[in-house]
Amino acid sequence: MSARTDAPVPRPLGGAAAGLALVLVAVLVGVAAQRVSGDAPVPAAAVTPTGHTTTVTVVADGMRFHPDRIDVPRGDRLVIELTNRDNRRHDLVLASGAKTPLLTRGGDARLDAGVIGATVEGWCSLPAHRQAGMTLRIVPTGATVAAPTGTAAATEGTRPRLDALADPGAAFLARDATAPPVPPGRLHRRELHVREVVREVAPGVRQRLWTFDGTVPGPVLRGRVGDTFEITLVNDSTLDHGIDFHAGAVAPDEVMRPIDPGQRLTYRFTTTRAGIWMYHCSTMPMLHHIGNGMYGAVIVDPPDLPRVDREFVLVQSELYLGPDGEPGDLAAMQAERPDAVVFNGYPAQYAHRPLPVRAGERVRVWLLDAGPNRDSSFHIVGAQFDTVYREGHWENRPTDPGGAQVLSLTPAGGGFVETVFPAAGHYPFVSHAMADAERGARGLFEVR
Repeated sequence: MSARTDAPVPRPLGGAAAGLALVLVAVLVGVAAQRVSGDAPVPAAAVTPTGHTTTVTVVADGMRFHPDRIDVPRGDRLVIELTNRDNRRHDLVLASGAKTPLLTRGGDARLDAGVIGATVEGWCSLPAHRQAGMTLRIVPTGATVAAPTGTAAATEGTRPRLDALADPGAAFLARDATAPPVPPGRLHRRELHVREVVREVAPGVRQRLWTFDGTVPGPVLRGRVGDTFEITLVNDSTLDHGIDFHAGAVAPDEVMRPIDPGQRLTYRFTTTRAGIWMYHCSTMPMLHHIGNGMYGAVIVDPPDLPRVDREFVLVQSELYLGPDGEPGDLAAMQAERPDAVVFNGYPAQYAHRPLPVRAGERVRVWLLDAGPNRDSSFHIVGAQFDTVYREGHWENRPTDPGGAQVLSLTPAGGGFVETVFPAAGHYPFVSHAMADAERGARGLFEVR
């Protein structure tokens, strides 16, 4: 909807929208006092001003602008009245330099886009929102429309080169892969803090990660069938984030909603089924939040799970590098072009810091494929699995005559394998998707 006036004055918002979020394109009624962008409009393209103003209402909802194309008579001044009806914060930035403040749900702003003489691109400036499709175009009537720039535009800046074979150096400390014990009691309370950290993700390569408690993967949680978890998510970052626990069956409406910086949310669930379950950020674009570090594992022990001599947890995931020290590249995630595939957040870390066991010990390895895109095919060179538990189902037991050579998982899938190493030596483990093994999905068991 648009209207032409002879002066750039605010127009009352009219009409109420109902129904689904994506239908909230109608004009709104009775707006309160509006905020005006503090940025003066940049000089217009070479065009004769008509002296008229076109005013357009735009609604941000469902990670989209509605409408996402604005047709304006050439030479008119354009005023955009933006309202955020999404559960997430959004703004509108134009390629001309004009922009709105960052708006929370229910917020509104008025943006003077200036005299329109050429096509102008607009987008939300929050990380990955533009790449995820939150864009709009301003097109002067009668103008030739340029080809769309697409939602997977390349990340600005120079991406670093990752060498999956590089030695991380003597000071490198690998993540402890030892599985945590089952905690006492049946109620497990914990705070998880969302933190942004810049850390080394490969030798000489840094990335700005979004994390749970500052680590990638996030902390491994553990319990039994029938235990209750009460997790308080605290957002200590600069962006909105949420959380989704696959270990609990709950309505997602409230507990998985995104929360703004400084907010807290309590997520309570009772486990009803065993397995190793993924948790991850629930905020859109979810691909970017998972791909940039926001994932972890919850182990729920099967009833009467036998004791073993050693237990490890390996979480497979992918790295998609952005510019040095910046978040990962959503375009590469969308194209499924990982720079590395890793166990527990760092390429080949256990090749340089092998996992220690002793010959004759029974070893259990819990596996979770956090993705976000690649399958896993876990294999230990020189060993066979006499026990396989995958996605809540026993596929092999030590008393069975058969064995297994891989544990195959799709993204978000999990399970465990058990083996007894027959003799001292170094036993490599890999994802047997060999391109991924060469990208860093490999390590060693050092058997003494």
